[in-house]
Amino acid sequence: MPEKGTPEYDWLYGSQSQGPSGDATQRMPAQGGPRASRPDETRVMPVARREERASGGRPPNDGRRTPTPVAPPPRPKKRRRFRLGLIPLVLLLLLVYLVGVPLYHWTKIDRIDAAPSGDRPADQPGTNYLIVGSDKADDLTDAQRQDLDTPERGGTNTDTIIVLHTGSGGRTMMSIPRDTLVDVPGGGTQMINAAFASGGAPLLVQRVEALTGIHIDHYVELGFGSVINTVDAFGGVEICPTQDMKDPMARLDIKKGCQEVDGITALAYSRSRHVTALSDLDRVARQREVISAIGDKALTPWTFVNPLRYWRINDAATGAIVIDEDMNPIDLGRFALAMTSKSQTCTMPNLNAPSDPNRIIADPDRAPKLFNAIINDSKVPDAACTPTGRVMN
Repeated sequence: MPEKGTPEYDWLYGSQSQGPSGDATQRMPAQGGPRASRPDETRVMPVARREERASGGRPPNDGRRTPTPVAPPPRPKKRRRFRLGLIPLVLLLLLVYLVGVPLYHWTKIDRIDAAPSGDRPADQPGTNYLIVGSDKADDLTDAQRQDLDTPERGGTNTDTIIVLHTGSGGRTMMSIPRDTLVDVPGGGTQMINAAFASGGAPLLVQRVEALTGIHIDHYVELGFGSVINTVDAFGGVEICPTQDMKDPMARLDIKKGCQEVDGITALAYSRSRHVTALSDLDRVARQREVISAIGDKALTPWTFVNPLRYWRINDAATGAIVIDEDMNPIDLGRFALAMTSKSQTCTMPNLNAPSDPNRIIADPDRAPKLFNAIINDSKVPDAACTPTGRVMN
């Protein structure tokens, strides 16, 4: 062991070494002055205890200490984010509902064989629907029958005969007045609505095809209840009478001008024939007006976004409707679309019958132009398409 005063001893204890001696480690002279100003020396910093940092002060030095529990800071609340995956699900459910409701009511519709026997016009471009409004009243409530002053009956007459054409030439809605005289096989003539009363749908289709040369693809029959309940399901429709109308036989009493009416009034408005000068010719124009008003209401967004309203409308529209056996759900959908779309509206061009001024006949000069336009699926000439079927002054 080195003795006191030797170089090794002085170096170990910080004394100035007198020079190298053998392999002893030598201390290099310090730079920068005294020890207190040496910034490069490692210094030991005081360490705060974990408990002191947490509590903000120094705990008592009592040996073993139990750490004071510190509550964790509150976690920030997570905002609930709207899940985008919910939107496709809602849209899918809405689509299923919009398709499913009509398909369900499709199963409730009555069907009949409306195809006539014998020779018929060949198939033609486009699609032709024969719309018939019958006086069927067995689907009315007791209150509705009382308002209409009509007994319960299955429907043997028709006030409405309309050919609805759809195709590349556009949509055309042509009314055939019920007092139109048509030829009867074997000789003679009869009013066209008598065919419905005596032979039902097949005979009426046969008479319409023989009169016009238009091939009827589908048959749709509407009863009183279908019109009343459909209008009421929409919350009413707008009609625009051009004069005050008071017709006790139709149970109608309304003022001139556009107005919202309920189902009973809309039906009475379309049936009245004892107020205006042209009687039945004015009535067929009002029938098309009511149908168009229903179509306008059907196309409003509220019809589709309100599930309850959508159900009521489908239920009402199919409650008193009869269709031909060949019509499928797609055909019925196309018919509904055609009914709610803008159409060119006409009455068959006509003249007073020479034998009876209370009956009418198809105008031999102008009527074929309208019939041929429908047959050929071409644009209907404006001159052949007038509201009453008479020459416009």
